[in-house]
Amino acid sequence: DHKQRLDLIRAIESELGRPIGVLLDLQGPKLRVGTFANGPVKLVEGAPFRLDLQRDKPGDSTRAPLPHPEIFAALSAGAELLLDDGRLRLKVERSGADFAETRVVNGGMLSDRKGVNVPGVVLPLSAMTEKDRTDLDYGLTLGVDWVAVSFVQRPEDIVDVKRIVQGRAGIVAKLEKPAA
Repeated sequence: DHKQRLDLIRAIESELGRPIGVLLDLQGPKLRVGTFANGPVKLVEGAPFRLDLQRDKPGDSTRAPLPHPEIFAALSAGAELLLDDGRLRLKVERSGADFAETRVVNGGMLSDRKGVNVPGVVLPLSAMTEKDRTDLDYGLTLGVDWVAVSFVQRPEDIVDVKRIVQGRAGIVAKLEKPAA
């Protein structure tokens, strides 16, 4: 499908006699909460809420599984977590290698597998997943003009992409964290 779309864009580009830039937007790592036993839960402002590595225990209105040890490794008291595209905000009160006890700052409904962002913390993760590497190789083979890199946290994230791209496309760093 992607090849057909790119071929169509290149045909239109040729017909118009004007360049049309094609951007490959890499997904980056997806950090998500686990599932909830009885569907969506309501997080109430001011209430405690625990995140932990207990993947086999579905969440409820007081806790949720967060199957990402790299997040816990980087957390400390005072850090904030944004859930569900920033709709919910939690503040870490205490954390360890496999848990975070938080307080709900902005509440609302939370359901299965919603995204987690830790804006003030550099996580020990690369911006490039194995899927991103495969997608990038394929996109370069097709002849994309630009590559957008998600989850950029440090200069090395772009250096890695430059090494793969080798000048075959421009690179756009999507700076989603203040540390970047």
